[in-house]
Amino acid sequence: MNKETLTGQATDEQIKAWKEKHEKVFFIKVLGSIGYLRKPSRKALSYASIAGQKDPLKFNEVLLNDCWLGGDDTIKTDDTKFLSVSQDLAKIVEVAEAELGEL
Repeated sequence: MNKETLTGQATDEQIKAWKEKHEKVFFIKVLGSIGYLRKPSRKALSYASIAGQKDPLKFNEVLLNDCWLGGDDTIKTDDTKFLSVSQDLAKIVEVAEAELGEL
């Protein structure tokens, strides 16, 4: 990540503390703002999936709120910013390749 000044930018110390606690930390930038996210919990993914069946935007809202570590809160409240980051939120859901076989 380059060192441009963004609203909500965390200090190097804060990012280090988040990494120690959550292992992986992601950033999302939009329109001069930055937010920091951790990977989602299974419980949050389950809730987001259920909520998303009735309201597709709710999936992204639940995911963003559950994973949010800090940054510019306008990413969560400003419709333009929220809709812009929504298309990238699924990228923080890591899925490892598994192998299924019959014995």
